[in-house]
Amino acid sequence: MGPYDARCCVMAHQSPTFVMRGSSSPSRLPTSVSGFLDFKPHEPVSDVKIDGFVRSVRAQKRYHFVSLGDGSSLDSLQAVVPADQADGLDIGAAVRLHGSWIPSEGRGQSHELRVERATVLGPSDAKTFPIQKKYQTPEYLRTLPHLRPRIPFNSAVLRFRSEIINSLTKFFGTRGFIQTHTPILTSSDCEGAGEVFHVSAGDPPPSPSTSKTPKPFFRRPVYTTVSAQLHLEALAQALGNVWTLSPTFRAEQSDTPRHLSEFYMLEAEMSFTDKLDSVMDLVEDMLRHISSDLAGSRVRDELLVRTGERASDLATPEEVTQRWEGLIGGSWPRITYTEAIELLKRAETPFVHSPVWGRDLQTEHEKYVATKVGNSKSPVFVTHYPRDIKAFYMKASPEDFDTSLPGATVECFDLLVPDFCEITGGSMREHRLESLLESMRAHGIAPGPSSDGAVESSQQTENNLNWYVDLRRWGCPPHGGFGLGFDRLICYLSGVQTIHDTSAFPRWYGRCDC
Repeated sequence: MGPYDARCCVMAHQSPTFVMRGSSSPSRLPTSVSGFLDFKPHEPVSDVKIDGFVRSVRAQKRYHFVSLGDGSSLDSLQAVVPADQADGLDIGAAVRLHGSWIPSEGRGQSHELRVERATVLGPSDAKTFPIQKKYQTPEYLRTLPHLRPRIPFNSAVLRFRSEIINSLTKFFGTRGFIQTHTPILTSSDCEGAGEVFHVSAGDPPPSPSTSKTPKPFFRRPVYTTVSAQLHLEALAQALGNVWTLSPTFRAEQSDTPRHLSEFYMLEAEMSFTDKLDSVMDLVEDMLRHISSDLAGSRVRDELLVRTGERASDLATPEEVTQRWEGLIGGSWPRITYTEAIELLKRAETPFVHSPVWGRDLQTEHEKYVATKVGNSKSPVFVTHYPRDIKAFYMKASPEDFDTSLPGATVECFDLLVPDFCEITGGSMREHRLESLLESMRAHGIAPGPSSDGAVESSQQTENNLNWYVDLRRWGCPPHGGFGLGFDRLICYLSGVQTIHDTSAFPRWYGRCDC
């Protein structure tokens, strides 16, 4: 008989004391693996039930040592199962274990479950179960999106998403913002870039016998939304300050670590504000709140754990810690696009793309600015980009903003973070009717009939934006807002290196696996 067998025989003759946190009611027992891992009574607790999935099994003659997880914790719970109760406890199986929660004399855990009855609720064939305890590459796991969340670190990332959403809800609630739900289907292309998915009801082709074209489902072309912004602006005129977290879609033929075809955008609009600084203040306060709120959380600590070969797939704990500290720290620098261009021109670093006023900043430029201005730690706001490279809805900078510039600018900003570049963009919105119409024409977008009834040029892009223009006709106050790439934020704060691994079921160019 081994040491563990002897210990179990002794404990089998003990009368476990039912220990609760201030109550003798079984309803107060933990209900998750993470709850039990935090539950450390000095005496054994009987009548315990734990549900979960078998992560691994180590079989001995009289006992099987089962590692149990349920997605609530990176760590697993150790269950000691008599051999005659261990039938069907294979890797991947969904099980229900009954027994006593006892202090452990073994190494690696303070407590363990001494199982008295085990029930297999969902059997698993360990020989064919694709998720194994050994290291599996991110590329391989992306081929199994329906099973990948069972990897402990992947489930931690998904719990982190939930924690951030909860923190955001608290933040906006204390600021008096109204959470709204904007449509997924739209007849308006917010960005005007044309990188949209067209929606069809699957109408059959016209019959050769009738040659009659079937009636379309909608009256006009419909797309999946690329941004909730335009609809949020409408809601802001009715509700005041509003926000949403909703899926958006881009038909970009891009397979990079920073792009998805379906992703979540956090967007907010502030009504009755005429200062770009107030929008940037909101973004800064929001991200600082999230970081401070979750700095001491279990899931944040779990995201810093690096084990085995998987560590090479993630940013180092030191890098991730520095990112959190940068968000929590002092005020973030704010420079203009023109100042950024001058900084880049003076740089001794050779760039693949030369920095030129009037052209958008490339990733290499954004990384340099974030490193130099933010000292590789603090986020940096870059403001007042040239009008010609920004969207039609952005408000023009005042005429006296900087008369020395080679072209007009708009009141906008991008937020750059070290290592990951741009994660947030925002602007003041053009709330003046004639100025908006002029901007739309300058961007080649047909805004509908002019105020004098004239028809716009047929060479301009058709877009159903008449309703958006109408908002300026009847009581449109100064307002501004921003959009934050939620999945990119998860990447930045978790150390995950690609946006493909922050979404449970990622879709990107060429891939929509389930």
